[in-house]
Amino acid sequence: MFPRLKLPDKSAHTATLTSDNACVGDFPSHLVTAPARPRSGRFKASVIAVFVLGLCLLLAGGTAAPALTSPAFLISGMREIPSPPKGTSWAPAPREADGLRMVASSDGQEFELHTAGGVRTFLPGVDLGDTTPGHLPGQGAISAAQHRAWFAAMSWLGLRVVRVYEIHPPAFYEQLAAWNATNPERPLYLVQGVRLPDETYVKKRNLFDQAFTTAFREELQAASGAVAGDLSRTAVPGRVGGAWTADVTPWLAGWIIGAEIDPHAAAASDRRNAAVPRVAGRYFRNTPQATPTERWLAARMNDLAGAVAKRGVSQPIAFVNWPTTDPLRHPREPLPQEDLLGVDANHVLPTADWPAGTFASYHAYPFYPDFLRYEPELAAYEYEDRRDPYAGYLSELRKHHATMPTLITEFGVPSSLGSAHNAPLGRSQGAHSEREAMRINAELLRMIHGQGLGAGFVAGWMDEWYRSTWNTAGHQDPARRQLWHDPLTNEQHYGLLAMDAQGTAENREQRLLDSDAWPAREVTSRVDEEYLHLRAKLAGSAPGSLLVGFDVLPGLTGEPMPGSGDRRPDAVFALNLVGHTGQAYVREQLDPMKLDFAVPAADRAPAPSGWRPFELIVNRPLAKLPAELQNAGQLRHGSWDPQDEEADSRSLWQIDGDDLTLRVPWAMLGFADPSARRVAVPKNGKLTTQTSPGVTVSLTASGTDQGIGQVKWSNWNRPFYAERLKQGAGSLRDAALTVTTGGD
Repeated sequence: MFPRLKLPDKSAHTATLTSDNACVGDFPSHLVTAPARPRSGRFKASVIAVFVLGLCLLLAGGTAAPALTSPAFLISGMREIPSPPKGTSWAPAPREADGLRMVASSDGQEFELHTAGGVRTFLPGVDLGDTTPGHLPGQGAISAAQHRAWFAAMSWLGLRVVRVYEIHPPAFYEQLAAWNATNPERPLYLVQGVRLPDETYVKKRNLFDQAFTTAFREELQAASGAVAGDLSRTAVPGRVGGAWTADVTPWLAGWIIGAEIDPHAAAASDRRNAAVPRVAGRYFRNTPQATPTERWLAARMNDLAGAVAKRGVSQPIAFVNWPTTDPLRHPREPLPQEDLLGVDANHVLPTADWPAGTFASYHAYPFYPDFLRYEPELAAYEYEDRRDPYAGYLSELRKHHATMPTLITEFGVPSSLGSAHNAPLGRSQGAHSEREAMRINAELLRMIHGQGLGAGFVAGWMDEWYRSTWNTAGHQDPARRQLWHDPLTNEQHYGLLAMDAQGTAENREQRLLDSDAWPAREVTSRVDEEYLHLRAKLAGSAPGSLLVGFDVLPGLTGEPMPGSGDRRPDAVFALNLVGHTGQAYVREQLDPMKLDFAVPAADRAPAPSGWRPFELIVNRPLAKLPAELQNAGQLRHGSWDPQDEEADSRSLWQIDGDDLTLRVPWAMLGFADPSARRVAVPKNGKLTTQTSPGVTVSLTASGTDQGIGQVKWSNWNRPFYAERLKQGAGSLRDAALTVTTGGD
């Protein structure tokens, strides 16, 4: 559920050089630090803190410690997180078997990390991608300075493992080794992934395709060199190059190879390669029940183990799996592809020559597939005094893998405005505030630990702008998706770090209105890579309701909204200024639902003639099951200021006296690519685009239409952003500390 997409880089300006990016290199501190508190507040807080600390030290007979400093504090919000307890040492204490050193190994159902403070049997961790805003995978966009800050922040949050999906640039390994050398008692361990080279096996329906297999074997060999500081290669599109000289094997806790298997392609490959013999390698072997897919995986794990063993080390090796291809049966699953093929780690086992062993690795989320909603045994499973199907699923996985550890190597929910799937217990694939998402992630981490699994890696570390999801991808220009941030696309919002859009210097605030008119006297606007922002000063006798109209394509007109005579707007925010409710509408010609699945008109929410509410499909119509829609255009009122304890990151408008503030997601205005001012215009179910000259804003209240002005902006090919720890991340930090073996 968290796949890396292979996106074409069709534009010469889709990304910038690392040294030119606004938030890479030794990035400007004003982009990544929280605003300073008022001087008087800092002074009062300092006096109180010094007094309390001094009193505590006096009572304890201690002395004052030096002020804490950390690269993590470059990230806005990190200073609000208390320092982690010192605890016992997590320094590696490798064991040796048959001449191979191992810092981690499997023992029955336990995954063991061998440290100076004892054996650790549960690892809280985080998945790390390889992009920053404005970049695509494989472009090496993350700087050394970012790695330093991120590793410090991960450790500060109580996370013990960073998992990567592919070979990262040399700076990643250099900075990880440097961090661990500087913090020997609290190092950050690594789980290294190795990506499939491409999607050839899906197109050819053949995992055993010679060119595909050869390319993957070469990447396995390269990865074994990268982690040992023994690799040099040139970059090619989609793959980083450089010279890897840092050895991180002292902190290498394991490997996870491959990607989420396509069930149709693998099933066809199994039929095609039924005669391929089982693997009986030196380090990994198959059981008699192994399918051809499992034989191919065993051979690749044996390849990797052979390359690693030559360096005198052994680490647990596993392959990526997910509920779609788990070995369990789900007869109530409504989508056949979700129960078409099982891939079983029990059929791929280490030999006595591979002492570190193996484990079962799953990307398992609480919202998909639908068998989590419909399987009676899961629905009835009791966990902590309530029915919890996700807890039941974790239990079933562990029960099935009775002779090896089971690790959940991706989990979590996104803090996005849009959702892509409904789920039991409110754990949907989106539509969560930052605080709510962090609370759910903390709850899931505790559950994964409580169900006896070996690790929980939250997905992921930072929001990634390039990502797409099935119910918004068809509305967007894929060649430039990484240049703007969409609150409706849930896949862009899984991170613990928000990558907040800052806007370009060229697109400054614009004054649209300054008059004695009604209903507004003053209106200003600005744009950034995520929203069009409006601030209005309402005139006296403010209305109880207000329509905010947005004309994005002057050539497109139609029926006006009730109460208005203005036929120009293509999108409308209808606001109840008294009840603090609102709804976004889009003109029927621009309704993005036409680009998705055929949804009966009766299933759509009501709207005035010629208009549609802004909705997202979250489940396509299935046999005996209707389509499910999210009212993504429900406009929440309130603060979205991260410094506000009461803020809701999903809020889009706020009124305070006669001050009205709005932020409008580009998608709600119909944009397929705001960076190039391209608007999505559905035609016969296909995406076409037209260039917008700007967004003309109008207001309507009590039958009075008021023209405000046109918001204009320059195209951008380079986004600006600021890193920020999401609200509520402290709850995940508390959970990470709680589940750590020994509580430290």
